[in-house]
Parts: sequence; structure tokens; C-alpha cells
Amino acid sequence: MENSVKAGIFGVCIGDALGVPVEFRSREQLKRSPVTNMRALGTHHQPVGTWSDDGSLTLCLADSLCNGYHLEDIALKFLQWYNAEIWTPHGRVFDIGIATSQAIHRISKGTSPALCGGNSEFDNGNGSLMRILPLLFYIKEFPIEKRFRITKDVSCITHGHIRSTLACFIYLELALGILKGKNKWDAYRGMQKTVREFLEHNPVCSQNEINKFHRILEIKVDEYDLAPLHTLHEEEISSSGYVLHNLEASLWCFLNSESYSEAVLKAVNLGEDTDTTGAITGGIAGIYYGFENIPEEWVSELVRKDDIETICNILQDKLMK
Repeated sequence: MENSVKAGIFGVCIGDALGVPVEFRSREQLKRSPVTNMRALGTHHQPVGTWSDDGSLTLCLADSLCNGYHLEDIALKFLQWYNAEIWTPHGRVFDIGIATSQAIHRISKGTSPALCGGNSEFDNGNGSLMRILPLLFYIKEFPIEKRFRITKDVSCITHGHIRSTLACFIYLELALGILKGKNKWDAYRGMQKTVREFLEHNPVCSQNEINKFHRILEIKVDEYDLAPLHTLHEEEISSSGYVLHNLEASLWCFLNSESYSEAVLKAVNLGEDTDTTGAITGGIAGIYYGFENIPEEWVSELVRKDDIETICNILQDKLMK
């Protein structure tokens, strides 16, 4: 694809910006007044086209990767954003998750980046998954063991539990198949097979943790029905800030849509953590459908779109030759 970096990163930021004005709205509220285009004001009282911490931290990671892969520099970029020095839409931070805030505080105190994320089961918000997409372009040619190890390290900067790492890993493995030109179903089936085989041969976590992803990986678990994710009804999909819920919701929206706009609007209108579901869905949908299929009106309304395009072009030149 001509500029998959641009398609993916704009995909994240636009999905995020569509969701920002309605974050925390219920699904029922959004059925009465669904998001169909960019809105201003709303939950965070922001101008139209404003992205949140999802877009900011995605751009921080992309910015860092323009100068190679250095975990310390990625963490420093996150700290600079937190201090409103870089990659805010309007010069201040207006949205940040608790786990990410705590991790960035540890970064500021000099803790090693890979040890900054909380590692309890309750530290599985979506704060590493929402920003992980740019890493795809760096790890795309590596063996799977190295892809997993790097994904784990980058996730652990803010989210140290293996469940968050697995969510990021699954998402990037799907995105890798899409990047290589597979259709969505071949990419999805390929991801399932690749991830299941990797986890079978690499003892990175317990079977109990793997089973948490049974709806995505289609693993038979005795206490659950084995129904493929894409066949589930909307009421069976949760869109909370829990990383597993966000991953399931985003993949469900992507698999059950036929365009970038349909995918991200479906994601945002699920309600609750609308900016993050929009961002995660938008990343893979952007790469799959291409930048040219993102509505031009949405691109034109995106805050700091020229700065985003510049960083995308630098990263494309650096990593996609």
C-alpha cells in the first residue's frame, strides 16, 4: 500500500476524534442520537476534530520510532506529552487513564520503562492497546518471538500485565496480515492460527490467560459456548475500558463492516469508551481500506492534521522502504 503508515495513524486519530465528544455515553443514548460525523464540544468540551490521549500516545510512539527503537525514548515521549510539551491537540492534556498516569509518574522517577506499567489483574485497561499500532511498522519483518518480545516491552511501559500484552500482540498480528495484503478474513484466520501456535509452543502465560481470549482465538473452553466473534449479536459485545472488551469490540466492528467509515461509526456508537474503541478500530480499518477511503471531510477537520501527516511521512520513509 502506498502509505500504510498514514492510513493507520490517521485511522487511529480520526476514530479517536469521532469518539471524544460522546465518551461515556451509553449505547442507548447513542441509538437515539448516533454519531454520523465529527462533532464539537460534548463530554470533554473540545473543538471539532480533537483527539484524546489515544491519538497523543500513538503519535508519541510514532515520533520515537522515527529515530529507531529505543524503549527509554518512547517512555520519555510519553512523559513529555504528560507535561504538555509534545503531541497535545491544543496545548494541554484533557484525558488520561489512571494506569497510564501512574506509569508516567514512575517514568518521571527514573523507573526502567519496561517496569513502569502496573502488573496486577486490575491493571488491564486499554491504555497500551490504544497506542500500539505504530509498532507494527517497526516489527513487521521480525520473527514472531521477537515481535512478541518487543510488543511486550512497549505495552509494559504503561500496562505490565500479560493480558494487555496478549491483546496488543493479537491486534498487531492481525494488522500484520492486513499490511501484507490479505483480505480481512484471511488475515483474521491467519492471526488466529499464528497466535494459537505461538502460545502453544512458547510458555509466556498460563492457559487460563489464553482462555480469556477464547472468543477471538476460537478456543474451546468448557464453560463457554464456542461462537465466532463476528457472529455475536451487538448486545453480546461490551465496549468498556477493559482491554479484552475493547479488543473484542474493535475486531467485531471491523469484521462486520465494509468501509472505514462504517467500521469506526459502528465502534463509536457502541458507547462507553467511544474514543478508544474508535481509535483501535480505526487503525486496522485505515490500513485495510486505505487513506483514500477515509472521508475527506473528517481528514480536513482533524486537529493538527499537517503535523500528523509530517510524522507519518517520516515514519513511512524510515520503516517502509
